[in-house]
Amino acid sequence: MPPYDPEQARWFAEHVLPHEAALRGWLRSRFPFLTDVDDIVQESYERLLRVQETGPIANPRAFVFVSARNFALNQLRRLRRENRDPRAEVEAAVAYVDTAGIPESLARAEDLRLLVEAIHELPNRCREIMTLRKIYGLSQREVAARLGIAEHTVEVQSRIGLRKCSDFFRRHGYGRGSEA
Repeated sequence: MPPYDPEQARWFAEHVLPHEAALRGWLRSRFPFLTDVDDIVQESYERLLRVQETGPIANPRAFVFVSARNFALNQLRRLRRENRDPRAEVEAAVAYVDTAGIPESLARAEDLRLLVEAIHELPNRCREIMTLRKIYGLSQREVAARLGIAEHTVEVQSRIGLRKCSDFFRRHGYGRGSEA
């Protein structure tokens, strides 16, 4: 643990602590199913202080909020792996739905819920790839690196996943050729 630095403590008190209530409220509203808000806030502060030691941070508030979001999403991913609960995936994805308009947000949340449901029905490897690509927005190259597989495999499995998801949507009354 680094020695106490009164200048750093003053900087933290002036530039970071005033945002703590907003950060906690934002975390509770975006991730209501997480019980460790205190841990997420603490981890975000620790990360901020580590990075701040290497140079000044232009916007500490934004840095802490982004760090907290990333820690919360990581916690959801961990819960999903441990519990194999597809709802954790839906809840993580819904956290990204912006608040521009309530009807639009609800429609996007429903679309996202259906997408997650469709992805959940895929075979394991295909589901992993589609989740990383479509829910978490990783590139084909990033997915291949994370899973330790060839980019071509990611491409083929993505194509299979998209086809199966399209079939899922048609079966549930969405898309071309639906009877709804």
